Amino acid sequence: MYYVYLLRSIKYRKIYIGITDDVPTRLQEHNRGESQWTSYFRPWKLIYYEAYSDPRDAQIRERRLKYHGKALGQLKRRLTHCLS
Repeated sequence: MYYVYLLRSIKYRKIYIGITDDVPTRLQEHNRGESQWTSYFRPWKLIYYEAYSDPRDAQIRERRLKYHGKALGQLKRRLTHCLS
């Protein structure tokens, strides 16, 4: 399975969107500072993920969330309590 995931910086309240085939391991990598962009905003908390059987579908969803504000805005409305 392939996962599109959203992380939230506990300290800075930033949102990060990524894709992986192993969510727990990827979260640990982000929190250890092994990703250049996310290392500045540690620690991270997993707030949401979606599963896909085909990596292309996961990539399309990730792109829509990152580059089309409407898709991310709709998701944020669904995750009201996670983001407050």
